[in-house]
Formats: sequence, C-alpha cells, structure tokens
Amino acid sequence: MTHVQDLTLAFDALLEPEKFRDYGPNGLQVEGDRDVKLLVSGVTASRALIEAAIDVHADAIFVHHGLFWRGQDGRVVGWMRERLRLLLSHGIHLFAYHLPLDAHAELGNNAQLAKVLGFQMEARFGEQSLGFVGAPAHTWAKPQALADHVAHALGHPVVCVGGNDKPVRRVAWCTGGAQSYFEAAIALGVDVFITGEISEPQAHLAKETGVAFMACGHHATERYGAPAVAAHVAQALGLQHRFIEIDNPA
Repeated sequence: MTHVQDLTLAFDALLEPEKFRDYGPNGLQVEGDRDVKLLVSGVTASRALIEAAIDVHADAIFVHHGLFWRGQDGRVVGWMRERLRLLLSHGIHLFAYHLPLDAHAELGNNAQLAKVLGFQMEARFGEQSLGFVGAPAHTWAKPQALADHVAHALGHPVVCVGGNDKPVRRVAWCTGGAQSYFEAAIALGVDVFITGEISEPQAHLAKETGVAFMACGHHATERYGAPAVAAHVAQALGLQHRFIEIDNPA
C-alpha cells in the first residue's frame, strides 16, 4: 500500500511537470480517500474508464487526458458531475499528466510510439521540444508503405497525404493533436510527419512540399505512454498495475 502523497511525488519526479506550459493541471486532479494498492492506467478519464476501474476495485487512476482544461466551463454539471460523482463516491484518486507524458524520453507517448513503430529517436523539435525526429528501422519504398505498416501496428486507419512516392528515410512524429508541428517538421527536411489528427491546411502543405503527412488517430497514437509510466512507478513502489483500454475511433 502506498500513500497518495508518495505516489504523487513519484509521478512528479519522473515526469517533471513544472518544466511545461500546459493546458490544464498536471498531477493529482481528484483526491480519493485511501492508500493505493491497485493503480489503473488509461488514456482519458472518461466515464467508461472510471466505471471499469471501479469494477476491478482500483484505488487510483493514471491518465493522459484528465478532467480539467484551461478555459473550460467550470460548472460541475452533466457529464462532469457524473465523472466526479463516481470518483468521489468510490474514493478513487485521479492522476493526469498531459504534455509531461508526451515528452518523457523513454516512457512517454512519443518514445513509446517510436518503440511500437520501430523508429530510432535522434533529436527533438517544436514547441517545448515535444516533437521527435529519427529514422525507421529500414527505408520504406514510399510513404504509403510506411502508412500501411503504421496502420497494422496501431490497429487504426491512417490518412496519408502527399509524399510523392519517394523513399522514407527520416521521420518526425508527435502524438495526438500535433498537426501544428507540421511546418517545423518540413523545415527539418524529413520525408514523413506522423501525428494523430489532420486539419485542412496540412493537406495542402503535404502536397505542395512533398513531405507526407500521416494522421494515425489521436487515441491510437497516445495509448502507450500512460501504461508505460504507470507500470514503471507501480513496480518501483510495489503496487499492482492494470491498463484498461477504452475503445475510441478518434
């Protein structure tokens, strides 16, 4: 059993949230009422994840997408009331780390995505150095071949735009909704940029610059960091850990 303060200190020491300008609070977002034996991890603090955690008698939940974001309506009504009611009535602690979880060099979303896809990280780029640059395990003949590999590895459809069927030797990536990093990736001279989502401007830029843009799913690209970090901390503190996947087509 671990006290919630010790668990908070362990997560903070690993992820260093004080180094980031983020869109919401990192760390303990909802305080439960007991010490922790079973830690559940997931991508988003949805009602489905909270209910699943209750079913397995979890004491704490660790996620990438928490409950509170800058600029949101602060009223506790509707879906927010229900999520908080479930957490508080069952005494479950909720931890959420957003950008710090993307950025961690070994256990974060970007590092773990690279492991899944067979990329070797060589450098960082973009705002707050959240983007990663590197090389795939071998040269892909064209972007669509890499897109097929990514779709198979993630079990999620991939939208691939641009690239002009040239070989893929260098790749940049940033999980989730990082389409705004595309221009910085283009400036690095990579062949492909991988993220979770695509917006209207990126399709034009991909076609005009010859750098392929791959949108691989927000959830699909960000479901590896939370279990990696939670498992690491759980092992260090002697806790049980369980990752619960909540299906999300996004």
